[in-house]
Amino acid sequence: MQNFTFWNPTKLIFGKDQIEQLHKEIPQYGNKVLVVYGGGSIKRNGLYDKVMAELKGIDAEVFELAGVEPNPRISTVRKGVEICKEQGIDFLLAVGGGSVIDCTKAIAAGAKYAGDAWDLVIKKAAATEALPFGTVLTLAATGSEMNSGSVITNWETNEKYGWGSPAVFPKFSILDPVHTYTVPKDQTIYGIVDMMSHVLEHYFHLAENTEFQDRMCESLLITVMETAPKLLSDLENYEYRATILYAGTMALNGILNMGYRGDWATHNIEHAVSAVYDIPHGGGLAILFPNWMKHNLNVKPERFKQLAVRVFGVDPAGKSTEEAALEGIEKLREFWTKIGAPSRLADYGIDESKLQLMADKATVNGEFGNFAKLNNQDVMEIYKASL
Repeated sequence: MQNFTFWNPTKLIFGKDQIEQLHKEIPQYGNKVLVVYGGGSIKRNGLYDKVMAELKGIDAEVFELAGVEPNPRISTVRKGVEICKEQGIDFLLAVGGGSVIDCTKAIAAGAKYAGDAWDLVIKKAAATEALPFGTVLTLAATGSEMNSGSVITNWETNEKYGWGSPAVFPKFSILDPVHTYTVPKDQTIYGIVDMMSHVLEHYFHLAENTEFQDRMCESLLITVMETAPKLLSDLENYEYRATILYAGTMALNGILNMGYRGDWATHNIEHAVSAVYDIPHGGGLAILFPNWMKHNLNVKPERFKQLAVRVFGVDPAGKSTEEAALEGIEKLREFWTKIGAPSRLADYGIDESKLQLMADKATVNGEFGNFAKLNNQDVMEIYKASL
């Protein structure tokens, strides 16, 4: 275990009808509020009206930015930054899933930056300050509601990058499982894959003496795998939605990975795919992660075996470390396929024609990965295995 400092200032407000807390939380930051949301589902399910009623109750001056994309784009961020600067916005409220929250983080930082917000995403400049913002979460997936990370796409250049700053932790996040009832089955599946992938990114690291962290990761994976099939057959079950919602937050709020740094190469590989093809992030991860695991099995095979035995119930008797590990990888693939996730890039109509383009984008800054360093050739091999 490495030395570490844990700091997460986000206030987590969890449970039924907690939307009422908005009237207590927002006034301390100001009166001019920019509400950021996506394609309109919050209007169809009634959440928009609830939020607006709360804002009206505190006499807030409300501005809106609708239409945030599933892979949020810098063009939308720029629109939000313009509103903030022109209207003197005091506070932003993200109402939606991880894409809306990621977009809001970039707007909040961009509003305090003199240049183009894309500079912050590509790390040409650092986000040292940001407008305060809160979130009302509607999708269990990314964990963006309780961390300082964000992923933004530049569709004009087919670039998609993750970035972050301590300045963009949400001030508060409201998580009511009821708000996730109307999430379609496919999006629910992608969210489940995404949160499991976050845990797996943590799990593959090179630090020693992380037994407690390992057990936390393993227990979260087991809980999600036990709950997911039940939720997918009963999408408006409060208990199942609550378990998955909480798991998604815990998977990426910094608690699981105290004392070490996970790999995170698979996310980078997927970002290049969805930057070119605009596919769902969770779908891409379901395709790529098992192939990343096979590609890097020889780095630390005992770690893959530990996951196979503890999480996927592989019996190691009479098997080599590699054989047990490979069985665990196959069981992960089988689980994701069973719940309805894609398994091949061909499921999205992706062929060999742009593999090199994607590999070049993934390696634009050179080799990457903390568990195993990947170069352009490595990425190409993983893509080819995923076709």
